[in-house]
Formats: sequence, C-alpha cells, structure tokens
Amino acid sequence: MTAVQQRPTSTRDFSVDFPPDLRELSYPVRGFGVVQEVTGSLVERALAGWLVEQPVRAQRLPVALLPRQQKAAELQRLQARKAMDAAYEAELILGLADDSPDDDDPPAGTPGARSWKPDPELPGVSEFFSAELAVILNCGRLSAGQLAHRAWTYRSHLPATWAAMAAGQLDEYRASTLVDVLEHTDPVIARRVEAQVLPEAAQLTVGKLRKRALALLLHLDAEAADRRREQARRRADVRVYPAPQEGMATLAADLPADVAAACHALVDELARMLEADGDPRPIGQLRTAVFADLLQRPWDESRPPVTAHLQVIATLASLAGRSDEAGEVDGLPITAAQLRELLQQLDALGVRTPEGGSVTLALTEEDGTLRATSTLDQLRRIAHRGCPDHPAASDAGADCGCAVLDRPQSVDRYAPSAAQQRFVRTRDRTCRFPTCGQRVGWADADHVVPHAPGGATDCANLCCLCRSHHRLKTLARGWRFTMSPDGVLTVTTPSGITRTTRPPGMRPPPAEDTGPPQDERDAPDSDPPPF
Repeated sequence: MTAVQQRPTSTRDFSVDFPPDLRELSYPVRGFGVVQEVTGSLVERALAGWLVEQPVRAQRLPVALLPRQQKAAELQRLQARKAMDAAYEAELILGLADDSPDDDDPPAGTPGARSWKPDPELPGVSEFFSAELAVILNCGRLSAGQLAHRAWTYRSHLPATWAAMAAGQLDEYRASTLVDVLEHTDPVIARRVEAQVLPEAAQLTVGKLRKRALALLLHLDAEAADRRREQARRRADVRVYPAPQEGMATLAADLPADVAAACHALVDELARMLEADGDPRPIGQLRTAVFADLLQRPWDESRPPVTAHLQVIATLASLAGRSDEAGEVDGLPITAAQLRELLQQLDALGVRTPEGGSVTLALTEEDGTLRATSTLDQLRRIAHRGCPDHPAASDAGADCGCAVLDRPQSVDRYAPSAAQQRFVRTRDRTCRFPTCGQRVGWADADHVVPHAPGGATDCANLCCLCRSHHRLKTLARGWRFTMSPDGVLTVTTPSGITRTTRPPGMRPPPAEDTGPPQDERDAPDSDPPPF
C-alpha cells in the first residue's frame, strides 16, 4: 500500500512512500532562501499536480455543536492556520519570483525602456513580475508589489520570523510589523534585532512590538531612521480614494510629519476664522472648503485658469430626474430624425458645453455596447445635414432609416484619429489591464494586435492602457492580449492565468436558460402548488 503522510512543515508538502521499484527523479525545489535537491518519483509529481487542480475546501467544524470552550479553541487554531497560510503564500510568491528572472527584460537603451528601472527591492527579478502577480491574485499592482517585497524580506532579513509564522506561532500582523520596521536595514542587523524581539513578539501588542524593534534598530544602526525617511519620500504621492458616501472622495497626500501638521493647522485656523465670521456650516465642512480653495485659488487672477475635463456617465432618465440609475446611456438609434429628437431632450435638460470644457455624448446599444460618440456641435451639424444619400427625405423631416453616426472608420496609419481617440477613451474610461484603474487621461490608445505585423488602427483593435501596462504588453515575453470587436479584452499571463475585462458601460450577456431542474422536469404535470 502507498502511504501518504502530511509533515508539519511550513510549505504543507507531502511525504509519499512508494514501492522502491518506481523510477526516481531529482528536481530542484526552492524554499526559505535555499535551493534543495529533492528526490521524487513521477507519481509524486503527478500527485502534486493533481492536488493543485483540486477545488479549494475549507476545514470546518460544526459550529452549532461546539461548546463555548471549543469555539474559543477553534478560533485559536484558525489564527495559527492563517499564519501558516501567510508563510505558505510568501513561499509561493518567492517561487514565482524565482521563475521570473530579469534575464529576458529589455536592456537599457531599448525603445520604451530608457526611463524605466528594475525594482531595487526585488534584485534579479523581472520588472514585470509584480504586474503578473497582481493578475494572479486579482489585486492592484501596488498591493502585489507590497506582498512580493514582504516575502523577499522574510527570506533575506527575517527567516526566523518566517519560520515562526509557518509553525503557527506568530500571526501575520505581528510578522508584517517587523517587516515594516526592518525591511530597509542591513540583513545582518535585521537578524540581530529579530533574535532579540522574536521570543516575546507574540506576547507584545503590535504597538509595543513596533517600538521595541525600532528602538533596537536605532541602537544598532543610527542611520536607519534616515533611510526609512528617504524610502517614505521616494514613495510619496497624492491619491484619491472613493468615499463610502455617494458622490464623495478622499484626497490624501504623503508628507513629512512636520509639513503635514503645519498644513492641517493652517486649514483649521482659516476654517475657525470663517466660523467666527458667522458661517453656519460644520467645522469639518469648513475645513474641506478651505482646503479646496487653497489648492484651486479661485481668487488668484494672475495665473491662467486650470480647466478640468470630467467625464460624467448618466442616462437621460437620470438627468431628467426620472431615474436614479447611473453609469449607462440609453440605447438609441442614430438616424437623423432621432438625433433631432435627442437634441430636443438635451436642450430641454439644459445640457450645454461649458466655457473651456467639453461635452461628449455616448450612444450605446441596449446592452451598453458603445455605438458612437459625438460632441454637441457635431451632433447638431449631423442632424441639420441629415442623410447625404436621401436629401429630399431629410429636407421634409422624414426618417429614411439610414445611420448618420457610427463608430469611427479605421485609418491607414499608426496614430489613431481624433474621433477614434474620443471613442476609445469614452468606451474604456480607465486603463483596461485587469486590476488597473489608472485614469484614461494618462493612458495610451494601444493596438491590441501590434501595428507593425499588420494590426489595424481601428476601434476594434484599440484599447486604453496606462504607460506601464502598455510597455509590459510591448516588451514583456509570454503575455497574450486579445480583444473582441465590442471591446472585451482578455489577458493571459506567462503562468497561464487569464482575466477578462469588459468596457465599464457594457452589461454581461444573460445567463443561458437551461430549463427547470432535473427533478422538476421529471415531475408529473398534475403536481399541486406550490410550484
């Protein structure tokens, strides 16, 4: 008989005892910073592949049958399993990183590669690895990069912490706290700090653990604080986060602590001056108003005004107050007569082009597929001109049924036309790479099938990609991008993971009606209600 035993290791690997007559193979397995030669048979490797393909099953106990003490004990076991999973996840990430060396990355001087540098925190790893990890985990590239950096730090700086997680003795939150403090110091110093704080780490609060580790680090490495500040400055940015409340958002900036405190004090002082002058709004609202005014400076006429072009997607019904549905445009035919009807509705709603701004109209099919885009001025010209093939019908106000507005025609050159740019940006709204939400204003209209080998400059072959993902598609090996004529983009990573993104306004196809369940189909017609 073949016996399968689970060993209590961090990687959840299996020890399989097979008959000695099976042919043995030797293959490398990477883990915990070393490459080990592990002996395994063909059957063992087949078993590993079979295990990977099995559906995920949670280990659960019947909670309703557990007394209070056993529920508490199971919660503690669950925390240990979560720590083991975190250690296992880190090893899998490092294994993928080891499978993604930077050997195939474009060298310096390659067109498109001149201003890009490899990630210094993942030496020897492909610069496209974080993007692939983001697709695999279905998360943002920043989150994927942070996971990769943390896993790398466990291997290079904190191997004992990693082992404690793998054994279920230290939770991931405390382990990641040590990573935050020690990831930018010398590995030798990091291990010295780890040796002193790890024995008591599980008994300390996270705040006390951070203070203890930081105090030891500064004692052993006086320049560590300067390096941490420099790393923080390098990663500083201004970000916008959607707020839970409808129509609200949070604007955040990474600043040195003294600068942030000074800015907040100024905003608060100006807000309280408004409050003292009798402004009845709550103090928090006054602070936000002051903050916005300080940035936009509406009183400063010495500089040219800054115009922001915002894209608002709404149905005609919602604009008229007949519906609260957002994010879609009614599917409308686009003959000359119905363009005139559309203009009457827009005029009744008071839709106008703002000074220095623009209005783009998106006409869609019933399923949300974008059919055409137009400006208000263009729409008026087309409605007035009517159908060029049936001028008599247009002059009489009749509808000949011919389409007068449609998707922009393809062009016989590399650069998309202005109409194509407007169509693709209206359809995609953001970078179309899975897990990326970069604004369309910072994206390129990329040829899905490259132009050089024959890809057409057509809206069915163009999609918005931010500069980073545009570069990945062009230079990284092993990736595959395909797109359907209506804009559904499918991306496959070198590791075989496939993600599909639909244009934001397009609704998914309805699920197939497979009929009633089998037991219902087999039931006699005389069954009484309920049905």
